[in-house]
Amino acid sequence: MNRINATIKKILPKNLQEIYPDTQFEKFLFELPMLAWRLGFGPLLGRYLMVITHIGRKTGVSRRTAVEYHTMNGMKYIPCAFGIKTQWYRNILANPRVTIQTADGTENMVAVRVSDDNELIYIIETILNKNPTMMNWYFNSLGIKPTQKDILDHKKEIIFLRFDPTSDPTPRGLEVDLAWIWPLLLLFTILRRPKRKKR
Repeated sequence: MNRINATIKKILPKNLQEIYPDTQFEKFLFELPMLAWRLGFGPLLGRYLMVITHIGRKTGVSRRTAVEYHTMNGMKYIPCAFGIKTQWYRNILANPRVTIQTADGTENMVAVRVSDDNELIYIIETILNKNPTMMNWYFNSLGIKPTQKDILDHKKEIIFLRFDPTSDPTPRGLEVDLAWIWPLLLLFTILRRPKRKKR
């Protein structure tokens, strides 16, 4: 495991901003999880990724983002790795009522930024124990040491969101509207199979 973590550390860029999706191709790569979800892979992807449906602050149109999430004490949390420049985070600031989809299903939520010191430290320490390579990379890119003092000193730069259940209306979640492709592909494969020659 240490060898794998060392290899990952060499591959990762030093700064998170180096992989921020600015080009159309990079944005397409970040949207691939949503495509996979529409194809019916939600139950598998939803173990690791959360699809968030939020409202565009300028357009009022539903937008979707797939992010890594963590469940702690029955609550779901996500980091905002790219900080306040992230468009989806700015949308959520404008309207925190969102729909999230994971392996647990579709849920109506209100996104809340974690501001309590004890809660923030607990989240970070839990993730550090589970995935130290990625978490340390995140802190290194921000120039923050993974100590309680340094974390709290740079609290404004560290963004984690918690999702609280709500009965308020939220935007419609992502649908599995491309699953019809699979039986079509199966039929195509069967029809394309070469016929056996009679002996």
